[in-house]
Amino acid sequence: MTLITVQEQHLPGTSLEEKFDQALSWGFGGIELRSAGGLQFQARLPELRRARDAGVVMPTACVEMPHFVGAFDDELRKDAVVQLKSQLSVMAEIGGRGVMTPASYGMFSKRLPPFIPSRTEEEDTAVLVESFTELGEHAAAEGVEIYLEPLNRYEDHMINTLADGVRLLTLVGLDAVRLAPDTYHMNIEESDPAAALQDAAGYIGHIQASDSNRLEPGAGHIDWALFGATLKSIGYQGTVALESRLSGPAEEVLPRVPSLLGRYL
Repeated sequence: MTLITVQEQHLPGTSLEEKFDQALSWGFGGIELRSAGGLQFQARLPELRRARDAGVVMPTACVEMPHFVGAFDDELRKDAVVQLKSQLSVMAEIGGRGVMTPASYGMFSKRLPPFIPSRTEEEDTAVLVESFTELGEHAAAEGVEIYLEPLNRYEDHMINTLADGVRLLTLVGLDAVRLAPDTYHMNIEESDPAAALQDAAGYIGHIQASDSNRLEPGAGHIDWALFGATLKSIGYQGTVALESRLSGPAEEVLPRVPSLLGRYL
């Protein structure tokens, strides 16, 4: 059964336990954490342990960092790897499945001036293979997974489609490195989102859901019936996390999401 979760910042409450109770009341099955850099996620371990012991379901974490493993600056890239390794260890300790990250975010776009990045495509690939190999080995040792999220062409210049992600994961060659398709980015980059999911089926470990306008599912024009049918066709049994902005107050719009997605999943 697919587990539908919601990111923690959307949930009212002063503790993860309170947030989880609210998530359950709205029909979600768990919380996706946000994992900040600067080892701030590691500093949350006492809070996360308490939540785990109280039965809060926290299968995945989504990074919230200023720089990523594809950074042009080598020191920033190395720091992103250190941060993610720490976050993977935290998720292992609290019984989670893994952490998701893009190659980069907001660093460069070939669709915007100056159009030409400071590295070649071959150099980009070498940097990402090195970073995700190190992360994949650490994830495997911890018993969790690292999820690569392809972003649209305006937010990243390296990994935009699921096929881009599969090519990179093939070069890395580690089972602990998986894909995290995001329906918003797929809406921009994939000419046939259903076919893209089917072609990448063996590499998918986690999914992010938001509608075509980056709002919650149901507030745009993504075909959620097709999305659900495609996940069923590939036998997907992982997590689907709501990662979106909201079209209105959380208490009004979020309760609609699990019933919408659950209708098809």
